[in-house]
Amino acid sequence: MPPTTQKLAPPTPGAPAPLPTARRGRSTGTRDLPAWGFLAPAIVLFVVFMALPIGYAAYLSLRTVKVSGLGLGSGARTESWAGLSNYSRALSDPEFLASVGRVGLYGLLLVPTMIVLALLFALLLDSRGARAKGFSRISIFLPYAVPAVISSLLWGFLYLPAVSPFYYVFEKLGWDAPSLLSSNLVLFAIANIALWGGVGFNMIVIYTSLKAIPTDIYEAARIDGANERTIALRIKVPIVTPSLIMTFVFSMIATLQVFAEPTTLRPLTNTISTTWSPLMKVYRDAFTRDDLYSAAATSIIIAAATFILSFGFLRLVQSRAFSQEK
Repeated sequence: MPPTTQKLAPPTPGAPAPLPTARRGRSTGTRDLPAWGFLAPAIVLFVVFMALPIGYAAYLSLRTVKVSGLGLGSGARTESWAGLSNYSRALSDPEFLASVGRVGLYGLLLVPTMIVLALLFALLLDSRGARAKGFSRISIFLPYAVPAVISSLLWGFLYLPAVSPFYYVFEKLGWDAPSLLSSNLVLFAIANIALWGGVGFNMIVIYTSLKAIPTDIYEAARIDGANERTIALRIKVPIVTPSLIMTFVFSMIATLQVFAEPTTLRPLTNTISTTWSPLMKVYRDAFTRDDLYSAAATSIIIAAATFILSFGFLRLVQSRAFSQEK
């Protein structure tokens, strides 16, 4: 039998001719160059200021210094391989475990309160009867723009009975107000500073999500007889749940990394130790005791715990959402 020949369909009139394969490949690579050019500064900054320091900290966490004699002569201090001994020492350190417990209580107090207040303010600003929205939005967000050190100093002077105007008023009224910098209340004092500064950021994130909801949904709900409270609880809150999850994760990460507030308040009271939070212990070990290797191991543990908690919480939320969809 004669071999069959395949006939190609004639090109459609007016359609552009297909480019050759090699030419299409070169064109795609050329189009990717501007994208990589825009990404290059971010990639370089990430590698230089994030990846390399993390890698160097991980390297230091596996090293130690051996001191011979009095450690004064040349060669008396030699660096050697330590393995996981720095990690085991950090995890068994009572000061580190106590700081983790304090930060855990701090997070249980701060994060839910912050998210609830941010959601409440966002719902109030998004309600139909709200007035002076621009001024209110800026007033709530403005504390977030104040650096943590400055806000801690401001609140610290308000906490001191000798200089605080509040304690002066309480004294004139004959009220015996407790000191917020005492050992029993210093946790609430530190959480109040973070709450004052963090609510505004979370409110803006949730409020932006609320503004993205189509108004037709609200109008349909009002036609069905729903009031503003029902709309907020049954429509707005479920729709902005992804934003609530994101703000919760960000707040949890910030809680594990608390440092500026207790460090700034520490000179004002003797109830805050140098190891009040895990990062304060890292700072003390690295710059006061000159033990960079133990500080590096502790910082790696904190970073790993932050990643595990954040990733675990997101996986839990995703698994529950997937099971509800099924």
